[in-house]
Amino acid sequence: MRPRFVVHHRQEVDSTNEEARRLARAGAGHFEAVVADVQTAGRGRRGRSWIGLSGQNLFLSVILRPDMPAARAPRLVAVCAVAVAEALRSFGADARIKWPNDVVVHGRKLAGILTELSAMGSRIAFVVLGVGLNVNLAPSQLPEELRDNATSLLRERGREVEREALVAELLESLEAHFSRHEREGFEKIRERYRELSATIGRRVRLVEAERQVEGVAVDVDETGALLFRHDGGVIERVLTGDVTSLRPADRRNG
Repeated sequence: MRPRFVVHHRQEVDSTNEEARRLARAGAGHFEAVVADVQTAGRGRRGRSWIGLSGQNLFLSVILRPDMPAARAPRLVAVCAVAVAEALRSFGADARIKWPNDVVVHGRKLAGILTELSAMGSRIAFVVLGVGLNVNLAPSQLPEELRDNATSLLRERGREVEREALVAELLESLEAHFSRHEREGFEKIRERYRELSATIGRRVRLVEAERQVEGVAVDVDETGALLFRHDGGVIERVLTGDVTSLRPADRRNG
């Protein structure tokens, strides 16, 4: 791993995101990272847990200090998702992005991404990017109810992955995509997000708070929001929520 990346290794933490937040508040710099073998209170989006077996999953959190207004932070989710997907593709997985920030292979979840923002006035103080990734997890080690919906690099490649090499590739990819975003703006990242999307162009069910609706995921806009077309034709910008691609048998209206 290149010396410019500072990586704090922990055998066990409550959550790598929480540990990264503690380090960031203490002055840790841009692209400092936390890696743990086990986390006991990891969480994903909407408070879901992400707890895995020692040495078989990867729990990584990266401190980011972009010089940008907090209002533009939603774009960072797309930047991070593209960077993680590209890193996993370099290891032979056909990684795709399920809006907003899951990484899937053939519809099965390989990684989850969680970004947490700390602002100072109207500017970003720091962002913590958390990645939970199934690395050397055999299908038999997954709960039976998840085996059709989750996967791992081991399952996709047919052989184990060295986690240190994976961390290095993830950090390299994140640095490259953040640098590109700073140089060229969001549009090029947005184009690649579209190419890697497992959601855009699909008929989906959107679940948001107490609401469930069906329609088509049309695009992501210049802020990273999902453009969702209701069955009645109205297009809505969606910033948060879960989407599930619908097979014909899943549709309520044929």
